[in-house]
Amino acid sequence: MDGGKLILVLSYLQYVYPLFIIYLFFLPVHRTPSPHFDVSTSSVKYLPGFGFLPFQLDTGYIGVGEGEEVQLFYYFVKSESDPETDPLILWITGGPGCSSLEGLTMEFGPLHFDDMEYNGSLPTLSLNTHSWTKVASIIFLDLPVKTGFSYATTKKANQTDNLQTGEHAYQFLQKWLANHSEFLQNPIYIGGDSYSGTTVPIVVQTISNGNDAKTKPMINLKGYILGNPLTINPDELNYRIPFAHGMGLLSDDLYKALVSNCKGEYQNIATNNSACSNNVRTFNKLCEGINKEHILEPLCDSVSLKRYRSVGRKTSLYAKLHKLENSMVLPGVKCLEDWRKLSVHWANDDSVQEALHVRKGTIENWTRCRGDLSFTYNVYNVVPYHANLSAKGYRSLIYSGDHDLTIPFISTEAWIESLNYSVIDNWRKWIVNGQVAGYTKTYSNNLTFATVKGSGHVAPLWKPLECLTMLTKWISYKQL
Repeated sequence: MDGGKLILVLSYLQYVYPLFIIYLFFLPVHRTPSPHFDVSTSSVKYLPGFGFLPFQLDTGYIGVGEGEEVQLFYYFVKSESDPETDPLILWITGGPGCSSLEGLTMEFGPLHFDDMEYNGSLPTLSLNTHSWTKVASIIFLDLPVKTGFSYATTKKANQTDNLQTGEHAYQFLQKWLANHSEFLQNPIYIGGDSYSGTTVPIVVQTISNGNDAKTKPMINLKGYILGNPLTINPDELNYRIPFAHGMGLLSDDLYKALVSNCKGEYQNIATNNSACSNNVRTFNKLCEGINKEHILEPLCDSVSLKRYRSVGRKTSLYAKLHKLENSMVLPGVKCLEDWRKLSVHWANDDSVQEALHVRKGTIENWTRCRGDLSFTYNVYNVVPYHANLSAKGYRSLIYSGDHDLTIPFISTEAWIESLNYSVIDNWRKWIVNGQVAGYTKTYSNNLTFATVKGSGHVAPLWKPLECLTMLTKWISYKQL
């Protein structure tokens, strides 16, 4: 069959077969990028708000897509242990459109913003003693285009989708490794949380296809890591109501009415089902004022924040109490959003952008999570990707903070169970420093599921020691 006919056949197959099958056959014959690219890499020795860095941080841009019109920005931190043999993790923060700076400075990276109320001066940072860079080298990637400091050189290149994002991540990693050949033999994992539960399996499948096609440079891909991942959108959100009931946020009577009237379809309510609609509205009302990312943490809004700051001397007393209750994380922080705003003030400072070697004039304002992406959602269910990747022998660590109402752990457990893997290590406690850190279950096909007790949507934020211990054991092929 000549090339023209092959393209016609594959175009037809795109509408006939599931999306992941198209990946299996289409991508390997798609392209073979050259390993010789100009890659922007700059060493960062000093960061405003912190000082001289005691670890290696590089930043830069790599062009991907047609004509390299998409310039992806990244932060690279070399492992503080044994970078010659430790794994290399490519991390993509969720969203889509949330900057990987969040992973670097607010989740499990080597820095954390100090928990001080913003007063107009440059926010300061301190070392995170439980950084994942203690055991792995990590590339924090701003993906897709327009995320963080990533940008496009043409208006058309700003438009992207799930599949193209996977392709861009693959091209990025190929080019990065071609210019950092010392990491070609390191075990490589792809990681992400939240919406990246959709992105990462697509990226891993794309890399796997490239390896199958012997595309150079070959990537020593071992598996992937996902935290509180969005996997089946929006059906997975139907689990919010049973989760909320289990957590005591709604009464037995209301839960029974919801089950009876909605039949488990809380997100797709028929317009003529008024009883279900009324029940869901009642549920939503009950959850007002609840921090959905961590139901035990305070929720910030303009009213509650103003009220909180108006209590004068009592504020310091409350802060001390909050510090005692949350001694592992964010000791004096009033709420998560307050803390996240520090990153906006810091990343938009001219001196910070100069230190990070950000190209002047490429973005107007740095935003933690972009809400104006030209993004097409063309993949809503990545369970078939998990099935295929598991069958190919890739390892996976799926973890969930067990107090997350955004993507409840029971929804993640449900789609994992739907894969019908046999269980090789049944539901049990895992321990850190003599305390229960969560519960775990290991399946055949190299899949490990773990809950992180008392944590939320971004588990390492609230339980840094436990999550570092979890990662360290898993990448060392040890049981949690």
